[in-house]
Formats: sequence, C-alpha cells, structure tokens
Amino acid sequence: MKILVLGSSAAGGFPQWNCSCRWCSAFRRGELGAGARTQSSVAVSQDGEHWLLVNASPDLAQQVRNHALLQPQGGGGASPIRAVVLTDSHLHHVAGLLSLRGGSALEVYATPLVFEDLTSSLPLLQVLEHYGPVHWHMLPVAGDTPAAGFCIAGFPDLRFTAIALPGRTPPHARQRSETVGECIALQIEDTRSGQRFFHSPSVLDIGERELEWMRRADCLLVDGCFWHEDELREAGLAAQGASELGHLPLQAHGPHHGMIDVLDATPAQRKILTHVHNSNPILDERGEPRRTLAAHGIEVAHDGMVIEL
Repeated sequence: MKILVLGSSAAGGFPQWNCSCRWCSAFRRGELGAGARTQSSVAVSQDGEHWLLVNASPDLAQQVRNHALLQPQGGGGASPIRAVVLTDSHLHHVAGLLSLRGGSALEVYATPLVFEDLTSSLPLLQVLEHYGPVHWHMLPVAGDTPAAGFCIAGFPDLRFTAIALPGRTPPHARQRSETVGECIALQIEDTRSGQRFFHSPSVLDIGERELEWMRRADCLLVDGCFWHEDELREAGLAAQGASELGHLPLQAHGPHHGMIDVLDATPAQRKILTHVHNSNPILDERGEPRRTLAAHGIEVAHDGMVIEL
C-alpha cells in the first residue's frame, strides 16, 4: 500500500492567503525553515496505478498537477483517481469535489450525515450531477453503529473501516442532536501484508474506543492542527480554543490529554501529524516543538510525503 500526502495544512493552507501571523509573515520574508502547504488530503493506492482520495481539498487541482501519478497516462487516458472517501463535510475537505467534474462517474463514499450536508446545506453533489453521474456509497456509521467495514471496487487488496470520531459540526450544516457519522477516521488494511494505516485529519478527542483502533495500526496519520489549547487566542487570531474548533491539541491542557499523550500510548511504527494550522509552531522545522515531537518519535507530514506499508 502506498499513501501520498497531497496536502498537510489545515483550512487555508500555509502561508494562509489572508494571514499576517508570526509564522505566515516569517515564511513570506524567507526567515522560516518551513515549506508551503496545501490543504489536507491524501491519496492511497494498492498498485501505484489506481488511486483513492481521502478528502478532496480546495487545492485538489494544484495537488494533481504536482503529482504525475495522479495524472492521466497516455493519449486520451482516464484519470487514475477512482473514488473519494470523505471523513467529514467541512469545506476544506469537500470543496475539491468540484474539480472532479466532467470526468467519468464520480464514486463518493460518505456517511449519511455527510451525504445530507452535501445534498442540502452545501449541495455539491447535486451541482456535480449536472456535469456527470455521481454515485454515493453509504458508509453506515450512524446511530448505534460507530464503525463499519466496506470495500471499494478496484481496490481488492485493501480492506476499509470507517470509525466514528467526536468532531465539530460544520458551520454550514444544520445543528443536530445525532452526530455519529459527522466525523470519521479511516482504517485501511492491506490484506497482502497485514499492514494497517489509520487516518484521522480532524478529531476533537480520543477515548478508549478510538485509542483501541489506533493501537491496531502500523502507521498513524492524525490531527496535528494546534500545539496547545489557547494558541489562537494568544496569537490574536480567534477567540476560540482548539477544542472549540473541533481539534485535540498536541499538548495536554488542564485535566485533558493531548495528541502527544495519545500517540505515546500506541505502538505504531510511524506516528505522523497532518492538518497543521498556520499558527502552530511545529511549522518551524528548526524549533523546539519539533525537537519535542522527535523525542516522542512523532513526525510531521509535508506535501508530497510518500508512505509505503
């Protein structure tokens, strides 16, 4: 199994187009040891020829241009992108669906709540149907079903599991009391090698149930949005804390654990952070937070990172 990190930033990318915070400004001045980042998405393949997208960021067209493996091969060749799995309906994970219009049938895998959002408050799927067929494949994570296994045509050696996670309701979605399936993690097992990949670009908290799934994985690619709970407030960027925006910060705060604590409790061979916000000091590759992560055996994803399992 091959995983290609197409984008590793939170919403807005890095540097963010309308931000003059410490890190964005330092990057523009050429004073920061960091690379530019597009918004989070990954592509997965079992053979290096056919690809599955996990989320479709607003930067998808640029990401495809950056990676020849995702481009049509030969004269008149079809796109090697065969399907899209959505982990939630936030704009920075679904807006790129519009870039997939006009091709062959669009195969979209999503939970009932995500499908509801994309056909009502944010009707992207209905818009796309004017350009070509859209096939929705339901991931039955809802109600009393917190996890569900599924298969994807064209990927016979990969076994998929959608796992409900605590998350934040998108601003465009209707408020609801039932939230199971609003945000999911994705586990992918390569049945040939037995290797397991766990991907969760956005998560509010990790409890024992979620931690048990993470402990089964050989590679974790998870939410590294914020370094600490009050990061945005201290930077003067927002009044909300990390948890109010639906993210588990890396550092513990008060009685609450952080993502570093969670990763320390897992035996995965590789532990990698993605979905990094432009306020997060781990952007500085030479800074103390990076050294702290390295001491815990934690990597930071970058655009173009290739993971092979």
